[in-house]
Amino acid sequence: MGTLWKNGIIYTMEKEGHYVEAVFTENGVIQGLGSSEEMEKDERFTIETVIDLQKNVMFPGFVDSHMHLIGHGETLMRLDLSGMNSKQEVLDAIREKAKGLKRGEWVIGEGWNENLWSDAAVLTKQEIDEVVPDHPVLLKRICRHAMVVNSPALRNAGISEASPNPSGGLIERDERGELNGLLKDKAQDLMIDALPPISSEYLQGALAKGIESCWEQGLTGGHTEDLSYYGNFKKTYDAFVHTITEGKKKFRAHLLVHHEVIDDWKEDGHEFLGGNEFIEFGAMKIFADGALGGRTALLSYPYADDPSTTGVSIHTNKRLLELVKKARNYDLPIAVHTIGDQAFENVINAITEEPSHFERRDRLIHAQILRKELIERIKDLPLILDIQPRFVASDFPWVIDRLGEENMKYNYAWKTLLDEGILCAGGSDAPIEPVNPLWGIHAAVTRTNPLDPAKTTYRPEEKLTMYEAISLFTKGSAYACHHEHDRGVIREGFAADFTVLDIDPFKADPDQLLEKVVDMTIVDETIVYKKSK
Repeated sequence: MGTLWKNGIIYTMEKEGHYVEAVFTENGVIQGLGSSEEMEKDERFTIETVIDLQKNVMFPGFVDSHMHLIGHGETLMRLDLSGMNSKQEVLDAIREKAKGLKRGEWVIGEGWNENLWSDAAVLTKQEIDEVVPDHPVLLKRICRHAMVVNSPALRNAGISEASPNPSGGLIERDERGELNGLLKDKAQDLMIDALPPISSEYLQGALAKGIESCWEQGLTGGHTEDLSYYGNFKKTYDAFVHTITEGKKKFRAHLLVHHEVIDDWKEDGHEFLGGNEFIEFGAMKIFADGALGGRTALLSYPYADDPSTTGVSIHTNKRLLELVKKARNYDLPIAVHTIGDQAFENVINAITEEPSHFERRDRLIHAQILRKELIERIKDLPLILDIQPRFVASDFPWVIDRLGEENMKYNYAWKTLLDEGILCAGGSDAPIEPVNPLWGIHAAVTRTNPLDPAKTTYRPEEKLTMYEAISLFTKGSAYACHHEHDRGVIREGFAADFTVLDIDPFKADPDQLLEKVVDMTIVDETIVYKKSK
């Protein structure tokens, strides 16, 4: 007894342009595809339910290959600073937020981005102290590789002018040597440790909101990294189990495991790809460097707009190799945050010395700053690149000044990577970027910023075709988590996960992808989201 999905344009993604009119699913698995007339006559199929797609367009379920699901949910619960266009707007917002809190309660905001502001000057402790002097304030930058805090927050964390920079982090000071409230990369951990304990109920609430938001954007799953940020591994993992398994919120959650909790993970009896059909474990996560916004991405050359720095290496090369060896001891591939080209090279050196076991593919995340020789080196390695096409919309044009025009040829070079035969998956890095996969697809095919009235195209030679861009979030994401045999295309025996749009991206103006065009999201044959009419 199954479901017939008919009267649609159903792109299988097997190859470009291939589509059928109907699909039959049973017990969460695709059992047949073709025409509804043929399947209604086929004695193999017992049709219990018929869903009329009403000429809408169905794809394999879109999956975000790199996100932070709890973090995305938190942005829906906390003060959202991502759309604010001036420093004053942020200061006004936190002042207003503090009015509703008891004295001493924390004000936490997410997503400030000085590159959207007219003066592009970052917030400082002194400016926050002026508007919110009686509450600890923590404001995370959009990249999550930097935060700014005020004096009460610094006191809570025991950070003073005498505090040394932690390994892989920076406690920033002004020209007088005084703390300015900015903490970058591993220095942020000092502040995270000072926050009040996070409850299981809070985690479950954030997960529920995050998943519901993903459904609305057409996502049937996500590869997410959350397990080391909310107290301990067990509590965070249990929140996934409670929300997805026990709460019956169907979502394919592929969990990367940060190296700082990998021993807890192992002691709890887990293994690579262990779990169930909705929650499974993936690679060991490592950060090799920071981000471009705070000039902490590790480059092989000085920053063009600040030649005094080449960025931050989170680990020494020796320590990086030790972490890779640890992953191999647990028969795990690695998933490494590498934005700068030097960080990328350091990781390639490590995985060349310590290859993955059992053909389990390593993942290099972001990989947006590259050089020709690095592309050549990875061609024959068992790995995949997790790219975020939306970074083009967010980072240009300021990234050109930051890195220098002469260094840009192999940066954000998605088309070059695909043409060189390098496999890529598509993600958002939510909450760093909007979770909507269609916005990522739009960025990949247009190379524009939707907020730019001039519609400036950045490096148009690196545009992807619509088929290539959609493949990032379907076949690419499936390959990244070793599910190319049962997800990512519409084929008999594959999971009944679908994303249904009310436009045809292959025929519509790409700008229509920026509108609310998701009609249905289906996970495991279950409609988890339906657009209200």
